[in-house]
Amino acid sequence: MTLLRLPSAPAPAPTRTRTRRRRAHRRPRILIAVTALFFALLYLPIAVVTLFSFNARKSLTVFDGFSLRWYRAFFHDDVLISSLGASLRISLVATAGSVVLGVALALGLVRCRTRLGSLAGLIMLVPLITPEIVTGVASMLLFKGLGVTLSTGTVMLSEITFSISYVTVILRSRVAALNPEVEEAAMDLGATRWQAVRLVTLPALLPAVLAGAVLIFALVFDDFVLAYFTTGVDPQPLSVRIYSAIRFGVQPTINAVGTLMLAGSIALIALALFIPRLFGRRGGLDILSGE
Repeated sequence: MTLLRLPSAPAPAPTRTRTRRRRAHRRPRILIAVTALFFALLYLPIAVVTLFSFNARKSLTVFDGFSLRWYRAFFHDDVLISSLGASLRISLVATAGSVVLGVALALGLVRCRTRLGSLAGLIMLVPLITPEIVTGVASMLLFKGLGVTLSTGTVMLSEITFSISYVTVILRSRVAALNPEVEEAAMDLGATRWQAVRLVTLPALLPAVLAGAVLIFALVFDDFVLAYFTTGVDPQPLSVRIYSAIRFGVQPTINAVGTLMLAGSIALIALALFIPRLFGRRGGLDILSGE
């Protein structure tokens, strides 16, 4: 028996719905132009500062060949080197203090199931949404009211207070993701509460702690507003010293200092993003975002 083959139907023409979907998936050129303009306005001034930091001539408008003249001038400037040392000391102390207090606060907020713990969690977020200039003025008025002379120590205290919230936000979700039964098993085996935290919980939080510490160091080192309102006369942090110098005109040495600070900040942020991968964990973006 011979089977009759029916002629195959022609392929259907694309419908209007498919055409609309294709048009919707096309990238609007106006958005691409706006994005390019945004990044140009954001990074072009930084590129100009970096370029003129290698200028052989003492000029901020005419580039006359590459030279390390202004970098050598920076490393031979005792005032700027003193400010650099002050910024490094402030960043190290603020990082250590905020990490210790932030880890303790994150553990307390996650383990506390009462309304007081929820209220404390909301209060902890206040420094993140408060304008930094308000925090700086409030810190200055507090030290003045207590009769404390503004110095490097007052900057350290202010930076620690301001940075605790960042560490807590980074670590809070990590603490919540830990299995509490692991600590309970350690205590069943004879460990005390502190030993269970020190030997079980803290090692599990170590990647997030290190990433948060590097991020806080970068933020404190570059901070200007809080340091400006709480610093003393000498030695001033490097950011405040740069502001004092540019009020009398921008010198090429300042371009070199800004380039070095930019390079250091980029290196620290890259290190904070790379640290979790050393421990076989997820990317640093997830940790820094608190996810």
